[in-house]
Amino acid sequence: MKIGIDRINFFTSNQYVDMSELANVRNVDPNKYLIGIGQSKMAVIPPTQDVVTMGANAADVLIDNENRDKIDFVIFATESGIDNSKSTGAYVSGLLGLKHVRSIEIKQACYGATAAIQLAKGHVSLNPNSQVLVIGADIARYGLNTAGEPTQGGGAVAMIITKNPKILSLDADSGFVTENVMDFWRPLNHSEALVDGKTSQNVYLDFFNQTWNEYKNKTGLTVADFKAMLYHLPYTKLGVKGLREVLNEATDSKKIELEREFEAAKKYNNQVGNLYTGSLYLSFISLLENSNDLEAGDRIGMYSYGSGAVGEFFSGTLTDNFKSQLPKINLEERVQVSIELYENMYQNHLKNDGADIYLDYSNDKSKYILIGSKNMQRQYSIQ
Repeated sequence: MKIGIDRINFFTSNQYVDMSELANVRNVDPNKYLIGIGQSKMAVIPPTQDVVTMGANAADVLIDNENRDKIDFVIFATESGIDNSKSTGAYVSGLLGLKHVRSIEIKQACYGATAAIQLAKGHVSLNPNSQVLVIGADIARYGLNTAGEPTQGGGAVAMIITKNPKILSLDADSGFVTENVMDFWRPLNHSEALVDGKTSQNVYLDFFNQTWNEYKNKTGLTVADFKAMLYHLPYTKLGVKGLREVLNEATDSKKIELEREFEAAKKYNNQVGNLYTGSLYLSFISLLENSNDLEAGDRIGMYSYGSGAVGEFFSGTLTDNFKSQLPKINLEERVQVSIELYENMYQNHLKNDGADIYLDYSNDKSKYILIGSKNMQRQYSIQ
């Protein structure tokens, strides 16, 4: 039985900052951002959006009368959770009107959505008529005027996992590895992440090589069997470095093909920034929508990495009707905001400090919004 991604969608804020402008304000050469890390824009998440609302906004269009009653499991992957007990899955299930479902939250840094997909895949294999809603949503925060600031961003990717999927059929084997590494972490009660950037980059590349080699040993496949290789993209330049690790195994024509497809795959991440658990899957959407050469049966390689650290290399093949199922992402409709406004929104995100807060949501036209907090309970609204 084939199991994989049947539907997929992406949501982020309609606001962004231009990385050249941010560099100028920070007295940094713009090429450090544009070329050095490979980012041109960064999504700005307003106080009226959190991982719950972004996840609901991404998932909303995937649910209709055809599949609503078939969804019996909601798995929400995030490292930007809003509660240490209650899952984001429970919140979003309520907003989406999904009642007769299991709802949980998964956490392992940026790897969480891949873990969710693997769990969903197992669930569908045991319950073939079931469908699973998987969401990866995060807001990357490192602090204003910090080394990590230009690798911020945020958004959500939502996917429906089913049998006989209409987009991507997942292959059975994968390579994976876990080590206890302090390359990135966010202690309880911290709203910003702590990171050892050099260590994280080295572990990312080391884990790619380990998982890729394990995958090859299990499957007998080589780089020649892949149309495209996708990577977790906390910033797009790191994916470029990951791709270089495998190009030495490719023929000249295959190198050209893989580099061309990677350019298509990084386009949206370059415009959004880091969204942690959803990063790899935004790259997948970007590939689907921006490549001119994909065909049914093409095998796509995917490298998922979550600091702390877990890595997995897995793959899937495009199905016959994948082109008819693509979301229509238009990042050109977003509004550029000033650095001053971006800083103001960053500093005014909703804090869990016990105070009753009511947010001005008049400028947020999203369907699902966060409107405040009362008695330490987040208040959501559907517009």
